[in-house]
Amino acid sequence: MAAIRKKLVIVGDGACGKTCLLIVFSKDQFPEVYVPTVFENYVADIEVDGKQVELALWDTAGQEDYDRLRPLSYPDTDVILMCFSIDSPDSLENILEKWHPEVKHFCPSVPIVLVANKKDLRSDPATIKASTVYLSHLVILVVCQCLFFHSAVKKATRCVGILPWV
Repeated sequence: MAAIRKKLVIVGDGACGKTCLLIVFSKDQFPEVYVPTVFENYVADIEVDGKQVELALWDTAGQEDYDRLRPLSYPDTDVILMCFSIDSPDSLENILEKWHPEVKHFCPSVPIVLVANKKDLRSDPATIKASTVYLSHLVILVVCQCLFFHSAVKKATRCVGILPWV
């Protein structure tokens, strides 16, 4: 029986943890060095409800310089992971200001999963001070009508918690 093929596109501000999430999920290892992504693809073969799924993971650049290139990733997308970093209130604000409008423009009927990355930094004093905005994710959930997931891939082994929601 042939595997089911699905395409997942991940979006969010630069350095919010998108690439780390995909690498941990697909390769089961955490990249210790930050290298900005322009465009990258990964594949994860997984089993969901007893069925083999070949998940194409499309990593996109979050930097403004690539705003014209990123839309080329959207055709035929089955699910969007929209990410922000817990230690960056600006990345959360950009969910409403940039990412949700862009995704809804190019993928109006594609399901969205909102992902809060870098959960392991939540206890850091600087993050606690900066993350008073964090609770506004509840508002974003209502406005964006998306699912919500926390990740701390640096401390995780294989991040499969998102998949049952996809």
